[in-house]
Amino acid sequence: MGVVYKAHDPVLDRLVAIKTVNMALEGSEAAQYAARFQQEARAAGGLNHPNIVTVHDIGKSGDVAYMAMEYIEGVELRSLLNAGQPLPLAQAVSIAAQIAEGLAYAHERGVVHRDIKPPNLMVLPTGLVKITDFGIARMRSSVVQTQTGMMMGSPKYMSPEQVTGQRADHRSDIFSLGIILYEMLAGAAPFAGESITGIMYQIVNFAPPAPSTVKLDVPEVLDAIVAKMLVKSGDGRYQSTAELAHDLRAAEHALAGAAPAAGVAAPGFAPGARPAPVGDEEKNALLARTVVHSRASDAARLPETESPAHGVARAFDSNEATMRLAALTIVAPGAAPDVDPSAATVLRPEPRGWGRRDSLAMALAALAGVAVGALLLFA
Repeated sequence: MGVVYKAHDPVLDRLVAIKTVNMALEGSEAAQYAARFQQEARAAGGLNHPNIVTVHDIGKSGDVAYMAMEYIEGVELRSLLNAGQPLPLAQAVSIAAQIAEGLAYAHERGVVHRDIKPPNLMVLPTGLVKITDFGIARMRSSVVQTQTGMMMGSPKYMSPEQVTGQRADHRSDIFSLGIILYEMLAGAAPFAGESITGIMYQIVNFAPPAPSTVKLDVPEVLDAIVAKMLVKSGDGRYQSTAELAHDLRAAEHALAGAAPAAGVAAPGFAPGARPAPVGDEEKNALLARTVVHSRASDAARLPETESPAHGVARAFDSNEATMRLAALTIVAPGAAPDVDPSAATVLRPEPRGWGRRDSLAMALAALAGVAVGALLLFA
C-alpha cells in the first residue's frame, strides 16, 4: 500500500519520515484512495500535541502521494512487549497515561484513531510516547465514507463494537488502550486465540482475568481502571479519554509515593487466571444493539476542551463503585480511604430484564390472542 522513508529536509536541515501511498489505481478506487489520504493528512495535520507525531507537509508526485512527518528516534511499543514479559509498573502506567492524553487531545478535536495498537505507538529514549498513523482516523465532519463491510482496526486490539461492525467512536480507542495496558501489566494479552476469529470471539464473549491474578504485584487501582476500560458496552466505559488520563496520572502519583500492594481481582473481570464467558443477557444486548450514533450526536458527546475532567468518570453503574475508584486514585499515600474496602463494585452494566408492567402486558396480550382464536374457530 505504501512505503515510509527516512529523508533529509535540506531547507530546514532536519530528518523527516516520508510516508508514501501509491495512487496508481483505476477509476473510483483511485479517487477513494486519494480522498482517504487527504483525510488522513487533514486529521493528523490538525493535531499539535507532544504525544502525537507532527505532520510537516503533504503533496503528490505522479501517482505517489506523500506526507512528511517528524522523524522519531525510538522503538515501537511492540518491541518492548515481544518478550512476553510485563513492563515495570511505573513505566506501563506512564506510557498509558501519555497515550490517553494524546488521544484526549485528538478526541476533543473530533478525530478518532480507531487503530490503537503497539506498532502505532513509539517510545523515545527519554520515555516520551508518540502516537503514529492516523491512517484510518475519521474526521467527524468528513464526507468520505468507509467502504461497506470493511473492518477498520487490528483484530487483537479491536473493541467489541468494531468486531460486530458497529460505528466506532472515541470509546473504541479507550477499549483498545485498555487491551494494551493489560498487556503491559500482565505480560499477556487479555484476549488470545489460535486464529483471528478466535480472538474476535473472545473480545465479544469473554471476560478476562484481572491483571493482578496474572501478575501479583499489580495494585487494585489498576485492576479497577483496566476493568472500566474493557467494559463490553461503550456506555459502561470511561466516557472521555481526559477522565481516563486523570485516573492514570493519579494512579501514577500513588505508585510513586508508596510501594504497590498486592492486587485484588476487580469486579468486571473473570475469577481465576482464565477468561470466562460474559453473561448471556449482556452479550445478547451487545450483539442486538443497533447503531444510533450520528456525526452530530458523536460531536455532542465529546468532552469540552475548556472543562477537563476532575475525578472519576460518570460511567460507573453505582455510586459505591465511583466512590471506591475515587478513594483508590485520590487518597494520599499511606492514608486510609473513607470507603469501606468490602464495598462491592460493578464495572460493567447490569443486565436488565422485564419489569412487572411488561410481564402483565404480555400475559394480557396472550389471553386476548387465545380468546380471538377460540371465536374464530367456533364461529
